[in-house]
Amino acid sequence: MSEYPSIPLVLAIGGHDPCGGAGLQADIEAIAANGCRALTVATALTTQSTCGVQSINPQSASQILEQCRLLLEDSNVGVIKIGFLGSAAVGEVVADLLEENPKIIMVMDPVLAAGTGDRLADPSLQRAILDRLCPHCTLIIPNSLEARALTGRDTLEDCAKSLIDKGCAAVMITGTHELYEQVANRLYGLAGLLQTWSWPRLPDSYHGSGCTLAAAVAAGLAQGLRLGDAVGRAQDYTWNTLRHALRTGRCQLTPNRFFNP
Repeated sequence: MSEYPSIPLVLAIGGHDPCGGAGLQADIEAIAANGCRALTVATALTTQSTCGVQSINPQSASQILEQCRLLLEDSNVGVIKIGFLGSAAVGEVVADLLEENPKIIMVMDPVLAAGTGDRLADPSLQRAILDRLCPHCTLIIPNSLEARALTGRDTLEDCAKSLIDKGCAAVMITGTHELYEQVANRLYGLAGLLQTWSWPRLPDSYHGSGCTLAAAVAAGLAQGLRLGDAVGRAQDYTWNTLRHALRTGRCQLTPNRFFNP
């Protein structure tokens, strides 16, 4: 029997974005660009463009669970990356899946709103994220607005502590929405603030930056990097995808996930 090369696998669970800026298309590109292969399960079909989301059609929760189980039985998945879930019912079955596979690393980008501000998560989905999914998170990566919306806290330190109290092993809060000249991204663990990275603020608005970052972190962890190293490498990669962003539509720019440095 011939030998076939292996590659680290990341299972991306998220929404389908027809314009290719965010969601599973972003996950596939970022995971591939960072040396891994993506397996994907769509939680929702969306009608959207670079200018915003018009409608969301969540997929069957039972079908999502069935497909995820089939992939995990078939393939040696090292990391699960979770993005847009679409409904509380989907959040519940994904939590069931994680309970069945407690050894798999899980990275979550808790998508509560689109980059244009369109709301994508109702209160029941937010409760599912906090109560069912956080206890399985190796790392959760909210932006500062999402961190405050999930926890009801004001300071980022309090937001991180609240998410860790819910069971997240580590929390990285991104600072793009904070009104500072430099963007500060902060990594928290059980002991509090672990590390801060500062990045020059870029001038434009981007569609899919959060997906890109979380998928790149997931790829690093699938390759065996330590958490801090995976987070640091993913930020450098993501910042460059934004610096070299593409104009693919009339509104937000699309990260160039295969930029040539």
